[in-house]
Amino acid sequence: GTVEDTELVDGLILTQKVAVGCGIKRVEKAKIGLIQFCVSPPKTDMENSVVVTDYTQMDRIMKEERQYILNIVKAVKKAGCNVLLIQKSILRDAVNELALHYFSKMNIMVVKDIERSEVEFICKTLHCIPIASLDHFNPEYLGSANLVEESEATARCVRITGIQNRGRTVSILVRGSNKLMLDEAERSLHDALCVIRCLVKKGAIIAGGGAPEIEITQKLALLANTTPGLDQYCFRAFADAFEIVPYTLAENAGLNPIQTVTELRALHARGQVNAGIDVRTGAVSDILAQDVIQPSLVSYSAVSLATETVRSILKIDDVINATKT
Repeated sequence: GTVEDTELVDGLILTQKVAVGCGIKRVEKAKIGLIQFCVSPPKTDMENSVVVTDYTQMDRIMKEERQYILNIVKAVKKAGCNVLLIQKSILRDAVNELALHYFSKMNIMVVKDIERSEVEFICKTLHCIPIASLDHFNPEYLGSANLVEESEATARCVRITGIQNRGRTVSILVRGSNKLMLDEAERSLHDALCVIRCLVKKGAIIAGGGAPEIEITQKLALLANTTPGLDQYCFRAFADAFEIVPYTLAENAGLNPIQTVTELRALHARGQVNAGIDVRTGAVSDILAQDVIQPSLVSYSAVSLATETVRSILKIDDVINATKT
């Protein structure tokens, strides 16, 4: 697919696929369980060797393994679970072929290799509880969803939609022709979501292009002229610091920074508070009319962090110079 095929899914998307060998690809009215143990024959904690001397012993071992796995599958079915998510294991196979065969016969979808880092988020979204042992596999530990299906359009993934009381969880399925396009789309989405987050956290926008910084510089300069004592030096220092923003912006845009900042000062002195640098045209204009805006939280955070940094530096009482040995 292409980036244009990117879609918003009202639910949860798992990048893992339905386990190979499990023929169940779609489950309606799903009861979902997430287990943190393996559905495969157990192994000893230490490296031991089992010596088999005849076919009877071999048959007994295979029979015990089948019975062990069948008991697990029956317990899952008894709890009403029809979609099973299995956490990834580094010790042995999370689920073997025999278990998948039994799960398929009992119409239970299996998705294996769920990463440990994803377990908490998945459980929070599905309102289920991770199950660490078979003894705790109870119906109250399961989550619910209207539909769980494996999507095979271009890229295989598992969609879980119609989650009961899903809260604020939605998923964005990004498609692209190659990994580079996917990475670029992910970065763009991250930036866009951060902008939305800033607006939700502090619902205000201001002009961009260095306009607010120049206006603050002008106001601080006037305040410094009317403030007696040492406080006026603080206001002037802040004014000079704010002026660095439009200066740097003009410099990065290939403009003459001194001339551009001087022009901005003159326009703001005449009351044009929205005058800023339009890097597309390389001129100073009404930046709001050009729809160049930014969340106020961005500027607020930058000023707060810069101020805290300066305060930390000013708290240093002494500097010990290192001497060459």
